[in-house]
Amino acid sequence: MVKIRLTRTGKTHSPSYRIVVADQRSPRDGRFIEEIGHYNPNSKELSVNAESAKKWLANGAQPTPTIKALLKKAGVIA
Repeated sequence: MVKIRLTRTGKTHSPSYRIVVADQRSPRDGRFIEEIGHYNPNSKELSVNAESAKKWLANGAQPTPTIKALLKKAGVIA
């Protein structure tokens, strides 16, 4: 199954995340299909490519609970 999830980037104690589409069997920071945005919890910065996110959701990709909340915040899903 394909999932939309976060991969961690950034320094120790200063995380930032990429929003990626990946196979559920891939490791957290491993191989992914497409990067569709990024999120920095320290500065509350959220950037999502809405067209790509909607395309993947329409094709059956399952968002994780955290991503679902972030996509609602970004206005991608209702």
